[in-house]
Amino acid sequence: MKAPQANLLNAIVLIVAGIIGYFFTPTLTGAKAPTALIPAAFGLLFLILHKGVATSNKIISHIVVVLTAVFLFMCAKKFFETADWGPKKYIFLACIVSNVLALIAFIGSFIDARKNKTT
Repeated sequence: MKAPQANLLNAIVLIVAGIIGYFFTPTLTGAKAPTALIPAAFGLLFLILHKGVATSNKIISHIVVVLTAVFLFMCAKKFFETADWGPKKYIFLACIVSNVLALIAFIGSFIDARKNKTT
């Protein structure tokens, strides 16, 4: 999978995960947790930056990679802090898988760009 497609897939997964987390994950008080929309916010940001990734803008691509890595770390931390295998844990798992796939695609594209530059 190429970096632009991986970024788009990651953005969509994060937006859907955030919406599902906000509307369908119960809280102890019964109120909706606004923090559940954090994945959706990252997904929306990745969607906004998608054109820069698709046109191989180095600065935007590197920003997206750093944000993806930061969000991967955040999701992994919350995944291991969540004790029960409820909806929250599955949402964090989906975000982790999506971010890992995106990072692999980005790293692969950076390696390809480096190989093409030197030859």
